[in-house]
Amino acid sequence: MHIARLLSEDFDPLVAGDPHRFTIVLGGPLYQLLRRAHVSGDALELARRRVVAIALVAWLPLLALALASGQAFSGPAIPFVKDIEAHVRFLVALPLLVAAEVLVHWRVRSIAEEFLARRLVPEASLERFRAILLSAFRWRNSVAAELAMLAVIYGLGIPLVWRHFTTLDVATWYAAPSADGPRFTAAGYWYAWVSVPLFQFLLLRWYYRIAIWIRFLWQVSRIRLDISAMHADQAGGLGFLATTVFAFLPLILAHGALLAGNLANRIFYAGGHLSDSYVEIALLVVFMLLLVLGPLMVFAPQVNEAQRRALFEYGRLAQRYVRDFEGKWIRPGGLAEESPLGTGDIQSLADMGNSMSVANGTSPVPITRQAVIQVVAAVLLPIAPLVLTVIPAKDLAGRLLKLLF
Repeated sequence: MHIARLLSEDFDPLVAGDPHRFTIVLGGPLYQLLRRAHVSGDALELARRRVVAIALVAWLPLLALALASGQAFSGPAIPFVKDIEAHVRFLVALPLLVAAEVLVHWRVRSIAEEFLARRLVPEASLERFRAILLSAFRWRNSVAAELAMLAVIYGLGIPLVWRHFTTLDVATWYAAPSADGPRFTAAGYWYAWVSVPLFQFLLLRWYYRIAIWIRFLWQVSRIRLDISAMHADQAGGLGFLATTVFAFLPLILAHGALLAGNLANRIFYAGGHLSDSYVEIALLVVFMLLLVLGPLMVFAPQVNEAQRRALFEYGRLAQRYVRDFEGKWIRPGGLAEESPLGTGDIQSLADMGNSMSVANGTSPVPITRQAVIQVVAAVLLPIAPLVLTVIPAKDLAGRLLKLLF
């Protein structure tokens, strides 16, 4: 009851349906609780305070418990200070997840407004568009959704996925392998039931937000948008959607860092090799491309239809213009005695050709090469230092110098 009342204080249907205030991150029980705890402002201010507060809960107790048990610096095969994955998870990936909230809020909030500013949504569909925004607001503020996330994490994420598929088969500061599964230390119990679930919740919450984003785009794509294949962005006027990739870069970096930390532990402490993980790296790249760029493909049918329509319509216009142009300037009986200098006919013919080129070059999806490169680079950047486990730094520097000079 208290949480429901807490949310109702922030619920305003007029605000929720306002495209100027569209966002997929300002809402939900955790957001409200962080506001009440004074570690978040109404627009996600105080990001540093949130990072510190979450780190105090997720990372600092692990250090204290490992020190108390004498497993912080020595003892097991992987003492706490040498557990690269744990430090990357809570001191790198977690802050990136928090930073992503701020960036996505400020970048994505203008998307709904842009659909109206560019007059892509017809007048007759404005109420439907506002209903879509209101629906996204309700999904974002769902109490049941966040409770379901906790149920999934404590029902499957920890006892099944993390315990049996993520923990290493070597003695660590948090657990020792046994025939019945890992046996946790005192620090391990906090790690398994507090720290990891907290991180998984933040990550799962991001997937839920992206699901809301996908649903919003899909519902908008069901509206008969006023798309023109003659738009200079060669994306039917939807080119602005490609700019959302930058907003998700911290989230992509967090995934890359998470995989890099796990690979580092396997390479340094479990006899693994970077080449053994090429498939995992490739799968992560594909997953992030689908997660961030895939949703933009929902507009492909409308853009393709607009392109076909433009090619036919402008094709007829071009045929008529070319016929008149030839009759005036080229065929016998034309106005050959009139000088072509200073006339706009030739320039108009060239402009007609340029317009047809724009229509022909229109992409069915608002995805640019730069956006693809950004996603791939963000995934691989945290993993790049592990190349030094395969190629010595001296040899790597030599190869780079040969490429450059």
